[in-house]
Amino acid sequence: MGQREVAENGVLTRIGQAVMLLHGGDREEARNRFGELWTEIGESGDPLHRCTLAHYMADTQDDPCDELAWDLRALTAAEGPATARASPAVRAFYPSLHLNLAADYVKLQRPDAARLHLSRARAAVNALGDDGHGNDGVRTAIGRLERDLLDE
Repeated sequence: MGQREVAENGVLTRIGQAVMLLHGGDREEARNRFGELWTEIGESGDPLHRCTLAHYMADTQDDPCDELAWDLRALTAAEGPATARASPAVRAFYPSLHLNLAADYVKLQRPDAARLHLSRARAAVNALGDDGHGNDGVRTAIGRLERDLLDE
């Protein structure tokens, strides 16, 4: 295993550790670790790392505007170089990225923007696996948010 591959795996491992903190309820420590990693990775870092990190960093934010900013960073990273966009790992993020952006816009009372991103999330669901995350998680959440927007 090359040094670059070890370093990349180390970043993903550290992101995963911070995600476990987040899911365990320690948002502040997760936010701190994500912040350190963001500084380390930088704007020119691996698009998958930046997308993953920003995607989860958004979930640690208290202010909906900050959450939106991090979700937009995640989308920007995913839409980076063509090689990143072609990556199955990055493509699998698109439904969740657009779902999160739609939820952000709902919180910010911008239903038109929310509908646009829900439409994009729905269009990207084929990139999801046929597993609990794809079926029970993202697809269900898209449907739920669509229904909520219809009720407005």
